[in-house]
Amino acid sequence: MTKQKVAISLTTGLEDPEKVTVAMLVAVGAAESGRSTLIFLTKEAVRLALNGVAVGTACDGCPSLPDLLTRYGDAGGEFLVCPICFNTKQLPAEELIKNAELGGTVQLWEWMGDGATTFSY
Repeated sequence: MTKQKVAISLTTGLEDPEKVTVAMLVAVGAAESGRSTLIFLTKEAVRLALNGVAVGTACDGCPSLPDLLTRYGDAGGEFLVCPICFNTKQLPAEELIKNAELGGTVQLWEWMGDGATTFSY
């Protein structure tokens, strides 16, 4: 049986930490329940894939972003980072977190294969 896949598109970075937290909670839930999970980062969200950027807590009672990133990585979750968005911002590829790689829509479709449950934030 093929493992169910979940793809999450995130366009928002720390300018809206609550939206990032919700996307991460959905991703952590999927990954920790055994689904192959990929977050596709575009626009300002590409910065979240850099070491030391995803910090803080969005609201009282919310888990911290570093904790969510750790849980996501420990559960096998991956990030696909839009290279156009990343390079336009002149960000350093050598500072990508360990479970992140540059890749665009072609790589997203290749990863999805015959289908995936999708979410967009």
